Amino acid sequence: AQDGWRDLFNGENLDGWIQRNGEADYFVEDGAIVGEAVLNTPNSFLTTDRDYGDFILEYEVWLDSRVNSGVQIRSESNPDYMNGRVHGYQVELDPSPRRWSGGIYDEARRGWIYPLTRNKKGQEAFRNGQWNHFRVEAIGNEINVWVNGIQTTRLVDDLTLEGFIGLQVHSIR
Repeated sequence: AQDGWRDLFNGENLDGWIQRNGEADYFVEDGAIVGEAVLNTPNSFLTTDRDYGDFILEYEVWLDSRVNSGVQIRSESNPDYMNGRVHGYQVELDPSPRRWSGGIYDEARRGWIYPLTRNKKGQEAFRNGQWNHFRVEAIGNEINVWVNGIQTTRLVDDLTLEGFIGLQVHSIR
């Protein structure tokens, strides 16, 4: 590993993580974090117990093709904002036909700020039914995302420059 790299997950338990909002069930299975949705409950988030500013984050995701989800970056949960609702940048996981995985959604704030409507190559990067590799570089006011080696996002935005990283399990009905 290069100097400065930190593992956020130890492969064994959820030490270093906090559940916020919702009632999804998070657990470790075969060395991976698994999140299971609970019917008729709000979005759930498993977040790091510390904040990050400038970072490079790499992770792999296998997503049920029936569920939209995402990975929060530079996000917050403050009692004075919507009663502690998690909000902030979300790297989208979108298995739907629109294929916006790797775009940026601003959870519980501004909505879509970087959809993949103009990035056809990026829309083809995510592969349903298999593991997908994500790389997120958040340096200063720039957020760049790659899915399976294909750049999906190049965003310049400075609303939030530091916050936690979180795994979302989207609400389902």
